[in-house]
Amino acid sequence: MIPTLWERLLPIGLLTVSNIFMTFAWYGHLKHKAVALWLVILASWLIALPEYALAVPANRIGSAVWSTAQLKTIQEVITLTVFIVFSVTYLGEAVRWQTLVGFGFIALGAAFVFLGR
Repeated sequence: MIPTLWERLLPIGLLTVSNIFMTFAWYGHLKHKAVALWLVILASWLIALPEYALAVPANRIGSAVWSTAQLKTIQEVITLTVFIVFSVTYLGEAVRWQTLVGFGFIALGAAFVFLGR
């Protein structure tokens, strides 16, 4: 049976939103370094809870369409994309060309995971 467009796109959408949550959980506190570490850890765990609530169904639904290696690869490419946007817009960091080239090589390598399927 051929997967529908919805079955292909829903996991990608869920993984994208999930990665936005996780990026804030992991890196959002860097903008607030004066906050106590224990409070940052607690806040990060609370932010990570919805991330898991999105990532788990994304992988369950996506496993009907893609292999687990492909799902992991999709997640990693989404992570890098979300991270670049986050670091520029939220943290105010400049993106260096070396970062883009490095991430580009990772994306190129990721493309090989999808060959032959």
